Amino acid sequence: MENSSLTQFGTSFQSKVIASCLIDTMFLQTISEVLKPEYFESDSNKWLVKEIHKYFLKYKTTPTLEAIKIAVDDMENDVFKLSIIEALKDAWRHREANDLKFVQEKILDFCKNQVLKSAIMESVSLLENQNYDGIKTVIDNAMKAGTAVDIGHDYNVGIEERLTKSTRITIKTPWDIINDVMDGGLGEGELGVVVAPSGVGKTWLLQTIAAGALKKGFTVVHYTLELNETYVGLRYDTVFSGISTQNIKFHREEVKKIIDSLEGRMVIKYYPTRAATVNTISAHLKQLELKDIKPDLVIVDYADILRDNSGMREVRHQLGSIYEDLRGLAGEFEVPLWTASQANRSALDEEVIEAQKIAEAYSKIMIADFVLSISRKAEDKLSHTARCHIIKNRFGQDGITYPMSMNTNLGKIEIYESTSMPGKTQQGKMDNSEEFKRKLLASKYNDMKNTEVEGFE
Repeated sequence: MENSSLTQFGTSFQSKVIASCLIDTMFLQTISEVLKPEYFESDSNKWLVKEIHKYFLKYKTTPTLEAIKIAVDDMENDVFKLSIIEALKDAWRHREANDLKFVQEKILDFCKNQVLKSAIMESVSLLENQNYDGIKTVIDNAMKAGTAVDIGHDYNVGIEERLTKSTRITIKTPWDIINDVMDGGLGEGELGVVVAPSGVGKTWLLQTIAAGALKKGFTVVHYTLELNETYVGLRYDTVFSGISTQNIKFHREEVKKIIDSLEGRMVIKYYPTRAATVNTISAHLKQLELKDIKPDLVIVDYADILRDNSGMREVRHQLGSIYEDLRGLAGEFEVPLWTASQANRSALDEEVIEAQKIAEAYSKIMIADFVLSISRKAEDKLSHTARCHIIKNRFGQDGITYPMSMNTNLGKIEIYESTSMPGKTQQGKMDNSEEFKRKLLASKYNDMKNTEVEGFE
């Protein structure tokens, strides 16, 4: 590979690189994974770089001259030993050179270019196999190589930082009781999951969360993998206005006025089922950033129908990989990310949906930060009732069940504390669901019976 050695920079430059590795721990930490011994001209410099790297991996700091001397003394080749000592002396003489920062920047650029060249060469075979996601992964890893490493929070001396800096920046849900158990909502880099059987209202709940953020002035990106963008937009119109989706067209001006008053911004992006991967979403988010659209909240509706790019065969392993990648995506873009997951068919008959009812892969629960389920039987749909159960909560108590009111026709969802008056009302409806259903059907029958229909008097 052309220009794959440091010959072009000269011997003095190479000695200054070694000097930097001997005296600057932060520089060594940054460059250790990309600085290769083969880049150097002389065998003695190659040996020094190799020993410095070995010492750093074990002790996480720069080696002392004494440590290197011990390694040199163990060598049997006296001629090579002398050449290493001379190379070490030459490097040490440069430890106070006034251009070391320049040398460090140049060698970092050189090493990152070498890694990127290797990634491009590797991408050729991936391109032949049409493995586009693999290409993105290889290139992304190459672009990250040689970047400054944050060693993390030093607990022993960091109490002032802990007390003055917010530990979690969260976006609240529309429900106070859920925000309380979540310690303020879902935070940056965290993954929230809504679990329910098909047709219960997962999408409506995700949209209600997004709508709450939009009202507070946040920027939301909603990825839909089932419904098209326009229909998802109409359902948001319903959530904001309380007008059923089929009737929005009759209230155009009223709805437009409500949308115009929103402080936040939303982008809705559709991908066909199983057509998009987490990498696809990542690429789209980067496109939005180029257009100065920085999301505060991401909705993925829903993770189970993303396409896996891990190459694993079993569905449960594929789903585990997808959820890991989604949580990684939330961390990369520093946003809360809400998604949904299917519950097993048997969950349709359950009063409360527990973790064992989640379809295909229990690893979804292990990866997510917060998981809630919605149970809604046939009689609940008639009475607009439902149950919200906290399956997992990294931020507080879980295993709690709350009564809900849920009218998906009008996009209205509320979650109540069990001891509140609205909560007791909803719980009463659910406890007497059979009687409520009987009265409701009787009322509808009487309405139909008392309505005169032309031609049937």
